[in-house]
Order: sequence, then structure tokens, then C-alpha cells
Amino acid sequence: LSRSVTFSACHRLHSKSLSDEENLKLFGKCNNPNGHGHNYKGKELTSILLLLLISLWVSLQIDPVSGMVMNLTDLKEYMQEAIMEPLDHKNLDKDVPYFAEVVSTTENVAVFIWEGLQRLLPPGILHKVKVHETEQNVVVYKGEE
Repeated sequence: LSRSVTFSACHRLHSKSLSDEENLKLFGKCNNPNGHGHNYKGKELTSILLLLLISLWVSLQIDPVSGMVMNLTDLKEYMQEAIMEPLDHKNLDKDVPYFAEVVSTTENVAVFIWEGLQRLLPPGILHKVKVHETEQNVVVYKGEE
């Protein structure tokens, strides 16, 4: 079972523990003081969330009454709360408290989404989060192992 969402956000890759010169060298044009934006999305199976892959198929069964593993309406609401409300059309560095001290890389965006969904979904259901920053840049996060 998978569901996709697309959200738009801007950010600046900048570490407070580095000098301005070191930040520019490390992050290049992504260190622009005015930031830059992305439409975070996916094209293949999913943009943000993949649920119920091999490990999940083992631990969950289809409900015999509903015929579903999970109600997609519930999943949509969880994704709205964990992804769209905090991130869509936001400046990640200025509007999302999580990124006040964490560099807003796509890797850290995936962690943020994972943590938000983990709080909402039934335990053990989330298999991985997949975030497409661009056509070429994709991050897959499976939580801490």
C-alpha cells in the first residue's frame, strides 16, 4: 500500500557550526542567503511514503471485514498532519521549528517526515520514507536500525 503527496517548500543549506565561507564551499548555490525552493515529489511508486513492503506484509494481515490493511482516508489524514501542514509552502528554516537547529537537507526532511508519521501511524506499519527533491536527487529513509 502506498500513497503519494507533493509539497513545495524553500530552504537554505547552512550549518551554524561552519563559517560563511565553509558553508558556501560545502553547499554552493544551495547556500544562497535568500534560499531556494523545491517541489518535493515522486514519479515512480511514491513521493513521500511507502508502506507495506516485505517486512510489513509479514506483520499485518488484511482485515476480513473491510478488506483493507489500512483505510486510505486515515492514511491521507496522517500524511496531511505529518507532511502537508508543517511543510507545504513553508520556508523550512524559518517556519518549521525542527529545522532551527538542523540543516534542512533532504535527508533531514525525510527524518522529519518519518518521525511525524511514526507518531500517528500504528506501531510497526511504516517501512520507509522516500523523498524526491529533484528528478535526480532521491532520499530513502528506513528509520534507525
